[in-house]
Amino acid sequence: MTSAQTPSWRNRRVLLPLLTVFLSGLIVGALGGRHLIHQPPPQPTLKEGGKDLALEHLKTELDLTPAQTEQLETILDDFFTYYHTLQAQLDDVRALGRQRIMRLLNEEQRRKFQKLIGQRQARQLH
Repeated sequence: MTSAQTPSWRNRRVLLPLLTVFLSGLIVGALGGRHLIHQPPPQPTLKEGGKDLALEHLKTELDLTPAQTEQLETILDDFFTYYHTLQAQLDDVRALGRQRIMRLLNEEQRRKFQKLIGQRQARQLH
């Protein structure tokens, strides 16, 4: 098959995001799935060192060999680097969008907009 006839699921541009979503789900499930049964102590987020917890959890639950653990650590390092890069890009996009909106609004609208943004951020923290 030529590249024009290659199924879309074999395309690297499709596979990389799918792999990222799959790994995200795996990590989130490994770190956060227990809250459905009981309330565990707060777990570090991806920004706070969740990689180490994910690695230890998967190592224990899957009974990984030292070689597998080393390979998994490399995979998680790559994933977390990719995740943080994307997060930084999203933060930049959000900031740019807010700046553009602020330039569009008058003073009263800006105050209301800032209030709305604050309320949204407060909801996300809870």
